[in-house]
Amino acid sequence: MPITRRLFLSTALPAATLFATSLQTKAATISPSFSAPRALGNPNAKVHVQEWFSLTCAHCGRFAQTVFPEIEKQYINTGKVYYIFKDFPLDKIALMAAIVARSLPIEQYKPFVFALLDNLEQWAFKEGADPVKELQKYATLAGMNASQFEQVTNDSALRDAILAETKQAEEQYKIDSTPTFIFNGKPVVGELTIEDFGKQVTNALSRQPTP
Repeated sequence: MPITRRLFLSTALPAATLFATSLQTKAATISPSFSAPRALGNPNAKVHVQEWFSLTCAHCGRFAQTVFPEIEKQYINTGKVYYIFKDFPLDKIALMAAIVARSLPIEQYKPFVFALLDNLEQWAFKEGADPVKELQKYATLAGMNASQFEQVTNDSALRDAILAETKQAEEQYKIDSTPTFIFNGKPVVGELTIEDFGKQVTNALSRQPTP
């Protein structure tokens, strides 16, 4: 059965106590960099593409490995597409990973996210391993120490900021699974080939980019 956002909310998030522990940290004020767009390319491009993805989504991982490099080459680096990464965590580990990714310096977001997506079997789905500890290893490599990791992953304000964004996407675009792409306001659900992506870019030229 595919993991959808609705299933996540009904099981992995039964209440607002996700990540709650006996030693809860005080929610910090969210920095502007945490909420700043994570995007590549020319903001003035005629086509804006949002990719709503989960960091524990195998389809998202395969897309990142096999299709995205060609998208970057053909469409992003040539100025044809402004590509915006959007977090849509489907489980608590993906949510934790998204928080860590956004807590890193903005320039480290893409390398960190792609390292996770390229190695899902080595951290998220590694048999007998604790995915939280495996995630922390990647965070350490990105320059986040153990104290910082503990702080951000237990910060309810950061968690709520991401969940609020995904809730808005659910309401606006009816997103319920990943990956989902938005081409100038039009949702396209599911993993795309480079050919499919190109067709959607062409179709999107008849619409204005979404803010």
